[in-house]
Amino acid sequence: MKSTTQRFKYVDHLWDDKKAAALGDDQVALFLYRSNILGADLRITNYGGGNTSCKTIEKDPLTDADVEVMWIKGSGGDIGTLTKAGIAGLYTDRLRDLKNVYGGLADEDRMVGLFNHCIYDLDSKAPSIDTPLHGLLPFKHIDHLHPDALIAVAAAKDSEKVTREIWGDTMGWVPWQRPGFDLGLQLEKCLNENPGIRGIVLGSHGLFTWGDTSHECYMNSLEVIEMASEFIEKKIKENGSVFGGQKIESLPKEERLEKAAQLMPMLRGLCSSENRMIGHFTDSDVVLEYINSNDLERLAPMGTSCPDHFLRTKIQPLVLRLDAKEDLSDTGAVLAKLRPAFEEYRQGYQDYYDAHKRENSPAVRDANPVIIIYPGVGMFSFAKNKQTTRVANEFYVNAINVMRGAEAITEYTSLPRQEAFDIEYWLLEEAKLQRMPKEKPLSRKVALVTGAGGGIGKAIADKLAEEGANVVLTDIAEDRLKEGVSTYGRDTASYAVCDVTEGASIAGAYGKACLEFGGVDIVVHSAGLAISKPIEDTTEKDWDLLQDVLVKGQFQLAKQAVAIMRKQGLGGDFISIASKNGLVSGPNNVGYGTSKAAQQHMARLLAAELGGDKIRVNTVNPDGVIVGSKIWEGDWAEGRAKAYGITVEELPAHYAKRNLLNEIIYPEDIANGVFACVGILDKTTGNIINVDGGMANAFVR
Repeated sequence: MKSTTQRFKYVDHLWDDKKAAALGDDQVALFLYRSNILGADLRITNYGGGNTSCKTIEKDPLTDADVEVMWIKGSGGDIGTLTKAGIAGLYTDRLRDLKNVYGGLADEDRMVGLFNHCIYDLDSKAPSIDTPLHGLLPFKHIDHLHPDALIAVAAAKDSEKVTREIWGDTMGWVPWQRPGFDLGLQLEKCLNENPGIRGIVLGSHGLFTWGDTSHECYMNSLEVIEMASEFIEKKIKENGSVFGGQKIESLPKEERLEKAAQLMPMLRGLCSSENRMIGHFTDSDVVLEYINSNDLERLAPMGTSCPDHFLRTKIQPLVLRLDAKEDLSDTGAVLAKLRPAFEEYRQGYQDYYDAHKRENSPAVRDANPVIIIYPGVGMFSFAKNKQTTRVANEFYVNAINVMRGAEAITEYTSLPRQEAFDIEYWLLEEAKLQRMPKEKPLSRKVALVTGAGGGIGKAIADKLAEEGANVVLTDIAEDRLKEGVSTYGRDTASYAVCDVTEGASIAGAYGKACLEFGGVDIVVHSAGLAISKPIEDTTEKDWDLLQDVLVKGQFQLAKQAVAIMRKQGLGGDFISIASKNGLVSGPNNVGYGTSKAAQQHMARLLAAELGGDKIRVNTVNPDGVIVGSKIWEGDWAEGRAKAYGITVEELPAHYAKRNLLNEIIYPEDIANGVFACVGILDKTTGNIINVDGGMANAFVR
């Protein structure tokens, strides 16, 4: 074994002796530590891919006898983020005793239910389908991984021969077989016939490695992967090129991003013909090398090999027949070219289903592509949420690396279509899908919120994210945006610095929304300011600033949002955060009140115009939002206090006392009003919702 200080070239060596020592002799903790650092390197295994385990001696709670317990990643877990709560603990002997009742390949699904009879730890996650693969092997620590380099070996023509060429007689090899109890028996048989091997290559699938300790297992895994990687890179150098060489050139980086942002809403609309989807885009060097190559047309239809890949990416991608320099400004013309390609893909997927379905197969699923390739530009993916689409994108990058390696070694081979179908439409996979939690009301939707660096705007973004939306925060203050976006999870939010008085700045924010998530469904204009002055003190500069931010900003936001929403063809929501002051005549308020009234009437006009596009336009009117509102940080508070003849400190109580409910209004209350418009009142447009505690002079009817 190499030392822990060994520097690997093709994988990250992340084992930290101090961190491991702090875990003492806790073998489960060391197994979890190993799992997490293995999962941190996407070249080793991707999100949700692979499985790890360890075996320990525990006291049987019923007999007090020492028993061996296997701890293994539970069904649907991710080794990179695995914790004790995500694993299953099973009696090893009971698991092995299942060999006595196993009835052959036709009995596979029943065996999964029997795993529950082997549970030792009553807090266990549901055991995964890989459980017998680990349980029937004798080793204390086991890794089942999907490294790109190993799957390249596993998916190469003459894979068994290649395995011997790389590792000699130190590695076993078993042919492709769907995961299950019998595959565990095949691994056991391979080990019995080849005692002393350090691991096993699974044809078209992945790798099994092991060790007596967690560290030994980790180092063994890294060494085996490193050897395969070195072998592949040597072959690539000998061949002189990959994927048959370059066929077309990529556009420059900025042009690629511009094209992607233009095209994403159209692709999103087409991919959402059955269910609304969220998008992701990448134009990494690895992707461009593949999508611009001579071999793309041959390799892409073959599909992926590893089950973990095609379960997330579908059996094959859609390759667009658009020139990289295609003019995308004419939406109708572009869609006329794209629609036939999508129809052809959907029909092909239906044919694939019809040709391979079994009597008990689940119904055909969404036939739209998950992975879409635009040669010269990049690769798009579309799925039900950002995490799923990002992971699908990452998995196809893994598949590209597999094809790259296999082609360098001998020749890439994919799974037979029937085998792929039987994995994709496996009843156990269907049951896993049915167990997924119910989606939130705004899942699959993208919201852009202006003025979201704090106050009402941030509260709105928080509420929309809480209800399942992806959110793009915009503001003129980047420091506030960075702080705000840090409060969300990785796949929930993004931000764009945006000055709503500048059309180009707004376009940049929408471009960010399109690149990050595929488009936009909800736009909330919350950016604002307030100037309270009598007419003699109101300057032309004051007037213009209010009109530019509140009115012209809303016009530009709406105009550009409508263009994107029409590209998608999915409808949408536009919400104007106006004010009670647009309805009520108050003192010292001519500039602000006029601007708010203009916002309100613009919303009504847009609602009348856009109904045919299923774009709903509504207004939420706050009043007296003092606590947590940004506009009260400046001169506005002093101006309103002066107008009412009270002090600034008395304002919250003053505003609460004057409404019918005697309630203080908070930013979160305005956010709830927005959610009502976009998440509940789905047949309402042209409406005004007052969130003011009840102000009789602001009643709209």
